[in-house]
Amino acid sequence: MSIALANSGDLQIELIQQRNDAPSMYRDHLRVHGEGLQHMSYWTTDYQPLYDRAIASGFVVGHEGQIGGPNGRFAYFETEGHAGTVVEISDISGGKGRFFQRIRAIAEAWDGSDPVRVVGSSPTRIANGE
Repeated sequence: MSIALANSGDLQIELIQQRNDAPSMYRDHLRVHGEGLQHMSYWTTDYQPLYDRAIASGFVVGHEGQIGGPNGRFAYFETEGHAGTVVEISDISGGKGRFFQRIRAIAEAWDGSDPVRVVGSSPTRIANGE
């Protein structure tokens, strides 16, 4: 996958390009709905109670995992109320939350030149825009 992240104030936009043919919710969305909004995410530092409430309310997990350990959990819930848009919850109480804060800070400091920012020494890059 290739992912580009950008912030406009509190709003973070994530562009995802799946680069293989493995089954996924991203491929399913593209096949059925074409390009466009695939998911909206709710960030929380109180992940487990939110997750438990969603399951108790009848939400069905389509995909879940973690990034950077147990404080980086996420879950995509299948939705039928809004065709094609998946609801994600994302735990930002760990490193992922700090990473997202860093992306926002870089976007706020952007002077309008060179829209791509390299984050750290890894090949991770951030694109800033309006």
